[in-house]
Amino acid sequence: MADFNVRREMPGVELSREEFRKKYSERFSDPVFAPLRADIDRILEAAWQAYSQYRKAPHTRRAGSGFSDPDYQLSADWIAAREKIKDAERQQKDPASFSRILLINAASRSEHTCPGESSKTWRLAMMARDIFAHEQQFEVEVLDLSRLASEYGRVIYPCKTCVSTAMPLCHWPCSCYPNHALGQVQDWMNDIYAMWAAAHGVMILCPVNWYGPPSGLKLMMDRMVCADGGNADPTSTHGKNVAQAKALELAGWPYPQHLAGRAFSVVVHGDYGGEEMVHAAISNWLRDNGLIDAGHLSQLARLVGYMQPYATSHDDLDRDTAFQGEVRNAAHALVAAVKLMRRGELQQPDAGLEPPRKK
Repeated sequence: MADFNVRREMPGVELSREEFRKKYSERFSDPVFAPLRADIDRILEAAWQAYSQYRKAPHTRRAGSGFSDPDYQLSADWIAAREKIKDAERQQKDPASFSRILLINAASRSEHTCPGESSKTWRLAMMARDIFAHEQQFEVEVLDLSRLASEYGRVIYPCKTCVSTAMPLCHWPCSCYPNHALGQVQDWMNDIYAMWAAAHGVMILCPVNWYGPPSGLKLMMDRMVCADGGNADPTSTHGKNVAQAKALELAGWPYPQHLAGRAFSVVVHGDYGGEEMVHAAISNWLRDNGLIDAGHLSQLARLVGYMQPYATSHDDLDRDTAFQGEVRNAAHALVAAVKLMRRGELQQPDAGLEPPRKK
């Protein structure tokens, strides 16, 4: 194996026992926990052991057949996530299965937390859902990213960009989480990967937040990097062995596109500017993953209530019946694209071409 110059020059992040104790104890600051202090101290000691020994994946099992190193101990969490994806892929490829739409509400706002009011994006998503609901042999799954801000324990952790070290180090599905040593558990992406794998069509409805997509959507987009070129065999890199991953990439990595061939629609709305940039970012990301544009009417970037008060923005949407009609048309366009795709009449036009530069 080549002798790679692996760059390591950043300051350490290790916590002392006292620093760890202080941080961990903050989650029990509510007086309701006071009678349980002795129990909490015992839990804290166990958590310190998991952290100091870096017990990232405390539950593992032998990889078995189908992997390059059958004896490698794989994380049981990763195996479970992989099985969810495999089941979803089998359903998606079954000609007898219903056509499935993944409908994504990318807004962070909801009435269940600080804003106290639902978002316009949610309303638009429900308009689209009504279109899908009236289609025979179609089913829709709603991915509501506002739950990241309003539901206890709902979280998407940030991408560590393993791909920037070497593509084979980025596993499909992501193996960076859960990390039990750092308390990074309950990662939603293990469910979200399977939602994407089960879908024949994807519709994303998204507001503009400061000239960019909402943070929840961007977290998901970053964590979906493993779908575009990711390594489905973590035993080939023996977990996160940097040198092995670099050698695999330089030997000629195939960059498999695990979600290619699905159709998509993107609706972006703002009230001042940035809607075209956000739409371009999302739609280009989907195309780079090998998904297929469902047609001109499936792609929208619009302003609602331009420069009007936020307090009356829902009223502005009520009045903008043309935009509401365009959203419904975008849903109809996605339905048409999925029907064509499942009949074999809609395919990626450049699917048979070999890129001279893979990345």
